[in-house]
Amino acid sequence: MMHRLGLRLVALPINIPMPETKRKEKPEVSIIGAGRLGTTLAVALSRRGYSILSIVSRRAQSARKAAKLLDGDPPVLAANRLNSLPPADLFLVTTPDDQIAAVAAELSNLEIESKGKPTALHTSGALSSEVLAPLRRKGWNTGSIHPLISVSDSRNGATPLQGAFWSVEGDNAALRLGKAIVRDLEGRSFSIRPEDKPLYHAAAVMVAGNVVALFDVALEMLAECGLSRKTAHSILLPLIASTVHNLETKDPAGALTGSFSRGDVETIKRHIAALKSKKLDDALELYRLLGKRSLKLSKKHSQIERILKSV
Repeated sequence: MMHRLGLRLVALPINIPMPETKRKEKPEVSIIGAGRLGTTLAVALSRRGYSILSIVSRRAQSARKAAKLLDGDPPVLAANRLNSLPPADLFLVTTPDDQIAAVAAELSNLEIESKGKPTALHTSGALSSEVLAPLRRKGWNTGSIHPLISVSDSRNGATPLQGAFWSVEGDNAALRLGKAIVRDLEGRSFSIRPEDKPLYHAAAVMVAGNVVALFDVALEMLAECGLSRKTAHSILLPLIASTVHNLETKDPAGALTGSFSRGDVETIKRHIAALKSKKLDDALELYRLLGKRSLKLSKKHSQIERILKSV
């Protein structure tokens, strides 16, 4: 009698070597400009694995302060020693706007060695990559990256950059690198036409620097009410926070509150009289101009518009 033999196949693990995927190396960076943004970017990029090869500043002392915040302790250079720059893949120009053209001209006269084409990115909000034209003519990739944030403390490194929107423009290679940097810093990028950068930056100033100036005017008004600036500062901040919260969920017309939104004619008359009596001319002019804009948003009484025109 024949018996069937029960055969069971057992799968044995076989280690098949997989081809190694080549990890793309991050560019080596030289930072020219050790102000708040330059230092912030140096710290942030260093923490994301970028090698900071050098930091340049008009004053070597500023560059040394920035370098102390980094693990690698990169060499520092004064601005008049740009000819001593070590080779790098990316030159990040974070100087004030009126110095970028001079930096580009000086860099264009240097023989910079790199693994491929060197790239220069500046961080101006108002200038396009055209200001780097001398470098483009020398065969460099050129572009600009600008974070839409307010940087007041460079020691926080990547923290203020997380979630920020960045304006990125330039040639194709510079665009790719700029967008990669923004992703590494956990930001989001967008692009506009180069010729529109001044208007874009003016809009940014309107909701950043000008809001701070407007806050200072409100502090002056409350000082006339007998409050200290410190107290006035404390009581106005929650009001601003609540307004920002409204703007997070509504468009400007829906977020608008207060006398202009309600059309409170008599209240607005009292405001104007109080500003005039205290001779707060700047505050009165701002009240009139911003009030006209509020009326457009609220689509309220023409009577109020006539009152503002008479101020």
